Amino acid sequence: MTATIVPPTSISVRRTARPVPFARLVRVELRKMFDTRSGFWMLVSIGVLSVLATGAVIVFAPDSAITYESFATAIGLPMSVILPVVAILAVTSEWSQRSGLTTFTLVPSRGRVIGAKAIATGLVGLGSMAVAFAVGAVGNLAGSALAGVDTVWDMSLSTAPQIVLGNLVGMAIGFTLGVVLRASAAAIVGYFVVSLVLPGILELLALVRDWFLDLQPWIDWNYTQVKLFEGTTDTGEEWAMLGSTTTIWIVVPLVIGLLSLRRSEVK
Repeated sequence: MTATIVPPTSISVRRTARPVPFARLVRVELRKMFDTRSGFWMLVSIGVLSVLATGAVIVFAPDSAITYESFATAIGLPMSVILPVVAILAVTSEWSQRSGLTTFTLVPSRGRVIGAKAIATGLVGLGSMAVAFAVGAVGNLAGSALAGVDTVWDMSLSTAPQIVLGNLVGMAIGFTLGVVLRASAAAIVGYFVVSLVLPGILELLALVRDWFLDLQPWIDWNYTQVKLFEGTTDTGEEWAMLGSTTTIWIVVPLVIGLLSLRRSEVK
């Protein structure tokens, strides 16, 4: 009688795929912001324009205007335009470069990807503003030395965080438009309409309609952003106005855009 030897059956162990760590997603999104030509030169232009604005103040400003506030204002004007565009491109790159299918296949959770983009955008904004403040400080020292006047540091420590917050609000508006429209050209045009055309319309409406005069600060995000840039957002009511405009122009559209983005087909 012969014994039959039965070979052992191979048991396949199915490994559970672990999600990509969120910190890695943020690093990837940061790298993607520098990889494309448009993103790279947009970020380079921040440093270039900061230097050019500083040089313009040194060359053209009178000696009495050689102060740190003058340099900060000159540098802040181009940054208030460039940083929101950077935020727009950070979101719309997945659709304009047709890389969304790859990204959302590797990371199916679209909310995590958008969250990583938001944090990467904020880090780039904070880094850019730190560079701008540093360039302004160097320009103030150099300008006062060349003009032979005392170095004036006329920006308080409480003003700088408000300026940073004002730029972050502008970037958040651009980011929101990118999420809602998901097209670079449309989002950029939309940002200029919201930031340049709409404030004029609301200001005109406040001039011709008395009932809207008190309502304007609660719905005009440009009004509250200017207050931040001036460093004059001090009272609880002014912070409440900022919260109101942020809810109207950032929170509500961003939630709607995220819901649409999570359900839209990626090609």
